[in-house]
Parts: sequence; C-alpha cells; structure tokens
Amino acid sequence: MTLLLDTQVWLWMLVSPERLSAEARDAVVGGDTELLLSAASSWEIAIKYALGKLPLPESPHTYVPSRMRAVGATPLAVSHAHALAVASLPPHHRDPFDRILVAQTRLEGCALLSAHRIFDSYDVRVFWAC
Repeated sequence: MTLLLDTQVWLWMLVSPERLSAEARDAVVGGDTELLLSAASSWEIAIKYALGKLPLPESPHTYVPSRMRAVGATPLAVSHAHALAVASLPPHHRDPFDRILVAQTRLEGCALLSAHRIFDSYDVRVFWAC
C-alpha cells in the first residue's frame, strides 16, 4: 500500500504517535507500506514555522529531511500535472495545501492518510489516522 501523508498526520507521527489509531500506526510502521511526503507539506511547514505558528526544535531546512529519513518517507514533488489538476477539483474548501494533496492522491493512485474529514467530500481513497 502507498500512503500520501497529510502534513498534520506526519507531524503527529513524529511528536504524538499516540494520536494515531492503532491501525494507522501499524500501517506507517509496517514494512509493506510506502510513505510519501509531498513537497506541499514541506512548504506548509516552512510557512507555519516562519509565521511562528509551528514550533520546531530546529529549522525546517534540517528538520523535515532528517525526520523523513527517520520514518522512511519518500519525497513527492509537486508537478505541473498535480498543480493543474487542482482546477478540476470541486470547491469543497479553499485550503491550497489540502487541495494539492487531493490532486496528488488522485494522480499518483495512492491513499491519503489524514484526520481531516473534509476529504470525505472528494473522490479519493482515505486511510483515516484516528
């Protein structure tokens, strides 16, 4: 199984894994699951860190890559196809980070690991984190 990690879920994995359901914890530590972290998540983390809304023990420049290696997450770039696919999504909400994750999930043929119920509104496979 391939899971695209929602930003919030990825941060929970690192600092509050108890917030994840037992099923989600099993999925992310299982050897047969490929974990993807979108460049959009790195962008979201960098913005929130710069605004003082996301405290981290070190700069996102070093925090994100080192923690990706620690959990075995594969980076997923945001391609032009991903960005353009956002235009075809229904306007269920306006969060640009969530919308690009939906587009990536669709185009990459994976499931999205998330706790945000807004994703129920989209035609994507969601693996619920809680």
